[in-house]
Amino acid sequence: MEIKVRRFAYLQAILCLFAAVEGHADCNLSAPERATVASVEDGNTLLLTNGRTVRLIGALAPAPPLGWRDDKPWPMVSNAKAALGALAEGKDVELKFDGRHEDRHGHLLAHAFILDGGQRIWLQDALIGQGLARAYSFSDNRACFGELSLREAAARKAERGLWAVSAYRVRDAADAEDLGRLVHSYQLVEGRVAAVGEGAGRVYLNFGADWRKDFTISIERKDVAAFAAASIDLGSLAGKHVRARGWLQWRGGPEIRATHAEQIEVLEDGVTERDRRGQKETPSP
Repeated sequence: MEIKVRRFAYLQAILCLFAAVEGHADCNLSAPERATVASVEDGNTLLLTNGRTVRLIGALAPAPPLGWRDDKPWPMVSNAKAALGALAEGKDVELKFDGRHEDRHGHLLAHAFILDGGQRIWLQDALIGQGLARAYSFSDNRACFGELSLREAAARKAERGLWAVSAYRVRDAADAEDLGRLVHSYQLVEGRVAAVGEGAGRVYLNFGADWRKDFTISIERKDVAAFAAASIDLGSLAGKHVRARGWLQWRGGPEIRATHAEQIEVLEDGVTERDRRGQKETPSP
């Protein structure tokens, strides 16, 4: 009973904060399409009364790593689903699109704006702002990333929601062993670039002396110009502090493959998230 009361109190507090959020998304989205939300599947997915499924593009809700096998619930998953349900279930919604409109499963990829009693709430902005999702982008679906990443930064600084849980902390690029345990999960990783190399049609940002086992960001050579157009000169990043976001893979060592500039942030002041937090961590519930 105590756990249920705590969860209800937490949800009520989050919804009070949501009530002040007006969605705007001034990022060149499509004209709106109207629908009604029947229910939510998880912290990222709306089920509409017309039978369609909507994935909230631009926001990635908490989820266990791929292949997770454990009876213990993964932290923050139920919180995100409960908050999204309280905001959206039974409500009218406007759907706006950026690039690709559907995924390979036929699910709509949209930014969603709940219309409720004269209030208009941008779901992605609300969830990310309260630490119930991380900013997320694809190379062909990233129009609102700039605005959503600012909301994420504010939530991270305030240690709201998932940012107060060690499972979602910004990872240290120097800790290859830790990163190796997180393969097939979405992570934010930051550290100092040791060297920049090229080979096999790719550019590599290496974060250690041994590229065969240390963390690496790799970029296809054909994408380098797009990074330059976004004022990221990959060849000049040696010695710079960088934060990358993406899905960790294992290629002789932990690696994130970056396909677009939004995945890489150059920390101009050289101060990492670990510096700001003093390496403080709150254990997972």
